[in-house]
Amino acid sequence: MAFWWPLLVLGFAYAICKFLFMLIPPNVPSIEVDASDVSDDGNQTQENGFIYVPPRGRTPQAETKVQCYEPATMKYLGYFPALTPDEVKERVAQARKAQKIWAKSSFKQRRQFLRILLKYIIEHQELICEISSRDTGKTMVDASLGEIMTTCEKITWLLSEGERWLKPEYRCSGRSMLHKKSKVEFHPLGVIGAIVSWNYPFHNIFNPMLAAVFSGNSIVIKVSEHASWSGCFYFRIIQSALAAVGAPENLVDVITGFAETGEALVSSVDKIIFVGSPGVGKMIMRNAAEMLIPVTLELGGKDAFIVCEDADVKHVAQIAVRAVLQSSGQNCAGAERFYVHKDIYSSFVSQVSKIVKSVTAGPPLAGKYDMGAICLQEHSERLQNLVNDALDKGAKFVVRGSVGHIGEGAVDQFFPPTVIENVNHTMKLMQEEAFGPIMPIMKFSTDEEAVKLANDSKYGLGCAVFSGSQRRAKEIASQIHCGVAAINDFASTYMCQSLPFGGVKDSGFGRFAGVEGLRACCLVKSVVEDRWWPYIKTKIPKPIQYPVGENGFEFQESLVEALYGMNIWDRLRALVNVLKILTEQNSPANSKRRDD
Repeated sequence: MAFWWPLLVLGFAYAICKFLFMLIPPNVPSIEVDASDVSDDGNQTQENGFIYVPPRGRTPQAETKVQCYEPATMKYLGYFPALTPDEVKERVAQARKAQKIWAKSSFKQRRQFLRILLKYIIEHQELICEISSRDTGKTMVDASLGEIMTTCEKITWLLSEGERWLKPEYRCSGRSMLHKKSKVEFHPLGVIGAIVSWNYPFHNIFNPMLAAVFSGNSIVIKVSEHASWSGCFYFRIIQSALAAVGAPENLVDVITGFAETGEALVSSVDKIIFVGSPGVGKMIMRNAAEMLIPVTLELGGKDAFIVCEDADVKHVAQIAVRAVLQSSGQNCAGAERFYVHKDIYSSFVSQVSKIVKSVTAGPPLAGKYDMGAICLQEHSERLQNLVNDALDKGAKFVVRGSVGHIGEGAVDQFFPPTVIENVNHTMKLMQEEAFGPIMPIMKFSTDEEAVKLANDSKYGLGCAVFSGSQRRAKEIASQIHCGVAAINDFASTYMCQSLPFGGVKDSGFGRFAGVEGLRACCLVKSVVEDRWWPYIKTKIPKPIQYPVGENGFEFQESLVEALYGMNIWDRLRALVNVLKILTEQNSPANSKRRDD
């Protein structure tokens, strides 16, 4: 006890000191970001206040400008240039110059950059969410959940563990290389290119940017033509934070445009990260293949939401509605197929119906609405076609939510939350990604049937399984072919930023977030060096030196058995033979014969 007592005292004192240091706020400077031209103060000029009618039947690629408008109100927000391939390549070249400087930066400087961003985000949550809401139609609550919390979680994880996972990692050298030290080094790749979707304009920019910059890269991000207005404002935040830590100009860049702009980016960078549809993802892969550029593809999903008969129906119903209506309902790349055990099917549908009846869609900044607008032009028409196809094949409406007071001419930007039953896998609604506020519910009888239904999809992003038995839920989830799984919850995997995120099949491949996503921004280099340099160095044994001796293969054969033999006696016997051959080879008589 006398020996342990001082150690316990020291440990307790260390814990107290660490706690006290936590109470001391870090010295993080504040940054100023001009938001005067993006604040909706109700006094917009005519130029920025008229109702915008997007052109129909024309391909946006023919435009030289990216036109921006609020999907909920159709108010015009402004425009940004559609960059040409030459302009994109010039921006990438500038980012490449900046990266060579930033690659030499310290982790202390990189952490300070993250802290400055975190401080600004926390202090300006309302502004960030309002801008996201105006550009995509989502509600303020959904913007906070999907934009603010996820980004703050990623920053805090990088601050806590990022440096640890980018330091050299020592590995076992094996039996034949005991005199060597083996390690893996993680060096920045150079310029990362990211093409991101519109559904989370703030987080989708910050997610790849944080990993790329913290690992020593520069990054050029092409924002969606459907969310360029917000993306270009969020870029100002990043620029101000970089300037505050003395980072080189052009380390991070945000570009706007259409397909031509994205294609030019793919052919110019050292790696591409894409978030979008499978069709565009395949085109990006083809373009990247020309230059052998690595890609990470996150291509959406058609996630299965499985509810067993022993689950808490009332609790799960609330989660289910949130899952399908998240981010105003227009951003649901998650739960799109609901499988409910036949014994609780009726009660689950009843609970869901009660909740959906209370949900109202409407302009998110104009009132207290649960759901906002559909961001994509004409997307509500596609959603209705999916519903009509299901109804034609025998599905039935259960309930639809309501649409609140909206401006005339903007009705097609809203789609009421909809619950449908009697669905099956012949319906497009159960096979194609809807990306909308529709909940199709299907019965199942056994766990095996639930797994079979969940795997009957070309997508494989994630799943959620609910059961009163956690062991049962885990067993079902383990059999579903997907990249992420939540047990008795939905989307919790993404809030754990230490975990990799991504899917299989048409949901893409590669991972971002977590250790895997951070290291995916790196050149992974294997390095071997002498453990006891210069005292012990690699020396080629005489039997296999040139010219190779007559007993060269016998020596190798015995050496392999000595190192890797199946039992100790065979290995010892082989080792004796190795030593015997070396002794004979080094004898004066043998050396004379070799000289002759």
